[in-house]
Amino acid sequence: MMTEYRPFVPPERTLMGPGPSDVSPQVLNAMCRSTVGHLDPEFIKLMDDTKRLLQYAFQTANPLTMPISAPGSAGMEACFVNLVEPGDKVIVCINGVFGQRMAENVVRCQATPILVEDPWGTQTDPDKVEQALKAHPDAKILAFVHAETSTGVRNDAKALCALARQYHCLTIMDAVTSLGGIEVDIDGWQVDAAYSGSQKCLSCVPGLSPVTFSQRAVELIQNRKTPVQSWFLDMNLIVGYWGQGGKRAYHHTAPVNSIYALYESLRILHAEGLAASWQRHHRCHQKLVNGLAAIGLDMAVDEHYRLPQLNSVLVPENINEAEIRQRLLNEFNLEIGAGLGKLAGRVWRIGLMGYGCSDKNVDYCLSSLSTVMN
Repeated sequence: MMTEYRPFVPPERTLMGPGPSDVSPQVLNAMCRSTVGHLDPEFIKLMDDTKRLLQYAFQTANPLTMPISAPGSAGMEACFVNLVEPGDKVIVCINGVFGQRMAENVVRCQATPILVEDPWGTQTDPDKVEQALKAHPDAKILAFVHAETSTGVRNDAKALCALARQYHCLTIMDAVTSLGGIEVDIDGWQVDAAYSGSQKCLSCVPGLSPVTFSQRAVELIQNRKTPVQSWFLDMNLIVGYWGQGGKRAYHHTAPVNSIYALYESLRILHAEGLAASWQRHHRCHQKLVNGLAAIGLDMAVDEHYRLPQLNSVLVPENINEAEIRQRLLNEFNLEIGAGLGKLAGRVWRIGLMGYGCSDKNVDYCLSSLSTVMN
């Protein structure tokens, strides 16, 4: 007997977890437009416009700025496999899950990670970083997470980049959750390589990872002693496809419709303005924090370095946190996130990202959470 497969119709959820975030109808509509070839002249124009908008979002003039045709984890890998060679020393700041993943990438590049670890829920300590830089003057790169999604902590990117320059290190910065939600200043901070994700504060569909490389990073890539260990993520090859203007060299078939969506999400961000977007995230965050306090819930992270777009909330001792999340999903079609790693079972992670960062969502989250907890 033949099995009948019906069309998949997803439920209408309000996404307030650590990502993906709610996607604007404008972005979803853009994705539904007619597919063209990945070397079509009109698509090439769109690639150029998308690059310019990404440069705006990153606040950079770096020519090597583009979306990798894969999620943020591939953006992370692209930065490491292009800049790290076997035998290199890389100082890696760890105060959450995604710093650990950076260290794993270093090992897979057959390099040596020098770990600077701080308690989860606190900032990376610049003094510890400087001690590591002094102890390892041959270190090539300082790698850190700007917005640690697993904890809700904002690390001091400007200070860390200044230290790296002082000790003649390049920098790799994880901006997956920060881009569009808080200040990211690639050129001002002199970040050498950064990667992000389409599904966080850009409020695009998952599956793309914006990256940017400084001229110093490009020169290092071009003068490697060994081949980049990933053919697909080799910037020496990809640049021929994502170059500016002119004829493009085929590298891979880009996810054309996803690029439509990314362009639309970046166009929306540009129209709002970066400063306005950062202010909206901060304002909604403050409203959420005040509302959570009113129903007896405390924040897990010090207010001086909390992320407005990723809120870690302490779970009261007498509460089954998984049951609360399940009820929110089943009864209110509302998704919030669980804790990861060392914070599993101890916190909820409530996202206020991009299109989903609104007074309406804050109010809905607070009323729903209050109802299920009571």
